[in-house]
Amino acid sequence: MKFNLDKELLDKLEVITGSIHRADMIDEQGWTSAVHKISAANGNYILKSSFKEKYREWLKTEAEVLKKLKSQQEIPVPEYMHYIEETGRNHLLMSYEEGVTLTKALREAASQDEKKQLMKSFGQLLCRLHETETAHLEHTGDWLEDQLKRADRYLKAGECDGDRELLEKLKANRLAEVKQTVIHGDCTTDNVMVRDGEVRLFIDVAGMTVGDPRYDVALAIRKVMADSELTEAFYEGYGLFRLSSREFNYFENGLYEFF
Repeated sequence: MKFNLDKELLDKLEVITGSIHRADMIDEQGWTSAVHKISAANGNYILKSSFKEKYREWLKTEAEVLKKLKSQQEIPVPEYMHYIEETGRNHLLMSYEEGVTLTKALREAASQDEKKQLMKSFGQLLCRLHETETAHLEHTGDWLEDQLKRADRYLKAGECDGDRELLEKLKANRLAEVKQTVIHGDCTTDNVMVRDGEVRLFIDVAGMTVGDPRYDVALAIRKVMADSELTEAFYEGYGLFRLSSREFNYFENGLYEFF
């Protein structure tokens, strides 16, 4: 997604960053946003900019989540810096964090053992998140019920891949409830960062809340399900529970189609 930063926006950013020297697009990130690395007098930053109503809503929520997490140490996320709403576009400024996405790290890994270590560390990080007790993030009510309502809204707006038949099937065949925990809410290999050979940081945290931890696990392993060694490495690190095939399909081949 290409987007050129204009002088009006740069002036707003420089109140926080100081004089901006460079603004470089980051192609590895940015499915729902344009992402820039900002190099400025006060340091390096990430700027996410969204334009479609759905993604602007997500970006605003991400800003709210990062703001809530700014004073805590338990959950590793970028640091919130600033949020700007303009006509037709929203912007979130946060700290720049060294590393690459797990998707890229797996693609560039030199060996199967290296991939297994990456997936094990992913499981360990997700385990720590699901065991976190924090008052910074709260969700009252049934997370899955809320997600199904959002899915219905996105379906009516034509903003998802799922269809009416699938949504009605999900509603009619809901899984048994489990204890809700802190979750990432979009825990794919694209949305965690690797540094020094380990998965260390969560990014794209608009969905981070209290919800069903099975959703995180389903998305975490979706890209490696065909490789039993990598799936096992993840579960070795995670250690809390394993998904049944029904649970995996409900979330990965079902609910995720609407998001």
